[in-house]
Amino acid sequence: MPSKSSARIAALTVAAVCSTVSSVVVTAPAHAADAVAVHDIQGSTRTSPLAGQQVTDVAGIVTGVRTYGSSRGFWIQGLTPDADPATSEGVFVFTSSTPKVAVGDSVTVSGTVTEFVPGGASTGNQSVTEITRPTVTVLSSGNALPAATVVNSRSVPAAYAPEGDPAAGGSVNGLTLRPKKYALDFYESLEGMNVAIGSSRVVTATDPFSELWVTVKPHENPNRRGGTVYGSYSAQNTGRLQIQSLIPTATQPFPTANVGDTLKGTTEGPLDYNQFGGYTLTARTIGTVEAGGLERETTRRQSRTELAVATYNVENLDPGDSTFADHAAAIVDHLQSPDIVSLEEIQDNNGATNDGTVAADLTLKKLTDAIVAAGGPAYAWRSIDPVDLADGGEPGGNIRQAFLYNPARVSFVDRAGGDATTAVGVTKVRGKAQLTASPGRVDPANAAWTNSRKPLAGEFSFRGKPVFVIANHFASKGGDQSLHAQFQPPVRSSETQRHLQATAVNAFVKDILAKQRNADVVTLGDINDFEFSTTTKLLEADGALWSAVKSLPRSERYSYDYQGNSQVLDQILISPSIRKDRDFTFDSVHINAEFADQISDHDPQVLRFRP
Repeated sequence: MPSKSSARIAALTVAAVCSTVSSVVVTAPAHAADAVAVHDIQGSTRTSPLAGQQVTDVAGIVTGVRTYGSSRGFWIQGLTPDADPATSEGVFVFTSSTPKVAVGDSVTVSGTVTEFVPGGASTGNQSVTEITRPTVTVLSSGNALPAATVVNSRSVPAAYAPEGDPAAGGSVNGLTLRPKKYALDFYESLEGMNVAIGSSRVVTATDPFSELWVTVKPHENPNRRGGTVYGSYSAQNTGRLQIQSLIPTATQPFPTANVGDTLKGTTEGPLDYNQFGGYTLTARTIGTVEAGGLERETTRRQSRTELAVATYNVENLDPGDSTFADHAAAIVDHLQSPDIVSLEEIQDNNGATNDGTVAADLTLKKLTDAIVAAGGPAYAWRSIDPVDLADGGEPGGNIRQAFLYNPARVSFVDRAGGDATTAVGVTKVRGKAQLTASPGRVDPANAAWTNSRKPLAGEFSFRGKPVFVIANHFASKGGDQSLHAQFQPPVRSSETQRHLQATAVNAFVKDILAKQRNADVVTLGDINDFEFSTTTKLLEADGALWSAVKSLPRSERYSYDYQGNSQVLDQILISPSIRKDRDFTFDSVHINAEFADQISDHDPQVLRFRP
């Protein structure tokens, strides 16, 4: 999956709404007795019944102030709650410039009620109810804050979200909130309010944007390393909550945590909703990290008669990166120098520089040299340079798959004819399947591969026996609606292309098996989809392949960690001869995804079998 950093940085620079702040008024008449309360603004649905209207002298205590980013402002919470659990007592006041209020101020706010959709309406995200173009009156300072609502395993429902209204295109916006039944309704009923969590396990490590994810439900789909496993579309893990901080880093640096650590003590602040994770506790006070002792895994070394085949997404690797020694150590020390390594996201020789360069020989040489320096084998490599700008990914980077192989253990069967646009075929020679080109690209003219990486097929020989390996990097999930979207269930539009890609690869594998029923075929890479997805089912269609990650217990099936969900994106699929006729072992080697100091956002996998 391509890095999300550039898109995210761009999004953070976009103004939240086109409005300006009025100057703060320090003295003013008391608000009228019939003034609108915060819960009147929030209402009992996701959108305000007063959206677009002017409100006057909305009273509350300031519970948090955001002085950074494009969405500067502050939260207020009313002191006279109503009896309806669906109506939040907190609201965000968008000021555009740095707010001139402090936590504990008693204020009244006049302005326009606005529904702001983080990331824009096209994302399908829920909206945040805000007061914009505000005039703010500070009545007093240093007041006690409203007691925080505690979010814990008892308060968060097990069901995730209601079905959206078909008449509204599947949106849940118009539905009355049921905070005791649905987790998304529960969090929405607290939007803008002062909330708190107690000691909670970290389920996604601290990222470069100073965020981490915890779970308030420690027994919800856990694995032995402390994560929360995403095992189906209907089990979204309701206890996940993103943590950000309102505290200046000079005062208190954001905590660095790995999966399995504990955020100890109380973390408290307003509950926000943002583009990059949905409901977020924006901490005014934040707990401390207690290390869980998570260590990077090491797989076992293959035996003399076992062939070890691995897949590893090295995340936009180019010669200018500083991670070559780390990737080399990962391959040598933690993967135990597999015989064949399928690499994804190898960039061209000058990385993101967009000047027509497509060759990646310098990238691959720098990596293989680093592997030797780390004590590993002198890997050879095979790859096919793409057409410039035709395979997606970071513009100018020309990412592609590449094979590394250890010539002391395995041979590559070279057959000329493979290039960026020529489709590899399968022939039958003396009763055995053969590729017409090795390496070769699978059906590169198929519309399934538009602006996406084309599969790389290679024929290998191990102990005199042929093995066909197909390296893949399917289309990313970019453009899909999030789990926390206003549309439930969310639309996964990116699946359409992956389904076409899976169908094309499945057809190619079946062509090999039609020529040789017992052929050993390994199809692997960054599939960008789950082991229970339709994408995987299409790859497995008619018994041509089987995803080996399903040989692991459900709690161990993951290679990626996203928004608190440990999940499968990378897979190794095997043909019937490997699955049924011989012993094989599969290992998802957790060295990256769970760690704050990751060198890639993906964990590699290794398959060992005897051809």
